[in-house]
Amino acid sequence: MNKIFSIIFLSLCVKIAFGQKVKLTSEKDMKGYLMVYFKDDNHGVHFALSTDGYNFTALNGNKPVITGDSIATQKGIRDPYITRGNDGYFYMVATDLHIFAKENKLRSTQWERPERDFGWGNNQSLVLMRSKDLINWTHHSIRIDKAFAGFENIGCAWAPELIYDDAVGKMMIYFTLRFGNGANQLYYAYVNDDFKTLYSAPQPLFQYPKKDKSAIDADIIKFKDHYKMFYVAHDGTPGIKMASSKNINSDYVYNDKWYDPEPKACEAPTVWKRINEDKWVLMYDIYGINPHNFGFSETRDFVNFTDLGHFNEGVMKTTNFTSPKHGAVIHLTKKEINSLQKHWKK
Repeated sequence: MNKIFSIIFLSLCVKIAFGQKVKLTSEKDMKGYLMVYFKDDNHGVHFALSTDGYNFTALNGNKPVITGDSIATQKGIRDPYITRGNDGYFYMVATDLHIFAKENKLRSTQWERPERDFGWGNNQSLVLMRSKDLINWTHHSIRIDKAFAGFENIGCAWAPELIYDDAVGKMMIYFTLRFGNGANQLYYAYVNDDFKTLYSAPQPLFQYPKKDKSAIDADIIKFKDHYKMFYVAHDGTPGIKMASSKNINSDYVYNDKWYDPEPKACEAPTVWKRINEDKWVLMYDIYGINPHNFGFSETRDFVNFTDLGHFNEGVMKTTNFTSPKHGAVIHLTKKEINSLQKHWKK
């Protein structure tokens, strides 16, 4: 018996060492949801928990669980995204950008560089974070403009997300990138195994058919044998579109349909599955309304979507927070939920 256990354990270690996917948890083990988001007033990472996927309660009294000034070169983050790795770690990425840095006396100018040359925001860094327990995080800020030749004059690096590429055996990061003050485009790269820097130079992920129009905020999910990429098209009123491909990082087919039901501007689409149900929720940030809010649509087939309304205006509820921005959702086990609740009751 001990010999059999040793063989199984050795096989598991070899799989981890060579980057093979190891299934550590299954959907039947999941008992709730963790939402990450940020708020404009503090530029930090916020957590909210739900046990049913409909009612979310912010941890830490809706104060940041990770402050932007502790992890970002600009002392603020935006656009946090979280995923569960296949190696026992949780991974989180965010935009390294503070849009109120001048007002908060963090710098003397509105942006780091002139807006006429590099556009709104014009940051150059992304934040990479990793954790075993969702409480203690390592963090590294990666300067895209300094990491690889040819990217010295990028206008922005925004809204990073992650997906594991089984074919390559590495975590793929994809994000919005702009050269100078041109149109925003979607790029991807691979992250080193220690999650401190990029393994490869960014490459184009998807080209919007109108090259003068911006495409931003991609979110990729695999459904059956296709990858579904939701993104924001700045083509008229900004909103959510979807492209599909059999390849994780190429050949996405353009579809001109709008997938949000909103008359006002939307951004930050993200898709998450309801636990033990064949239902997926498309969540998006409706920044064109005041106060801004999240909107939700639900689908079983990624063809037909049902509008679930906004937070606190339909079936989706918040209990102690309003106006979240640019969120993402993952599943948690009961043990992980209990651990977070116990820690943040402090």
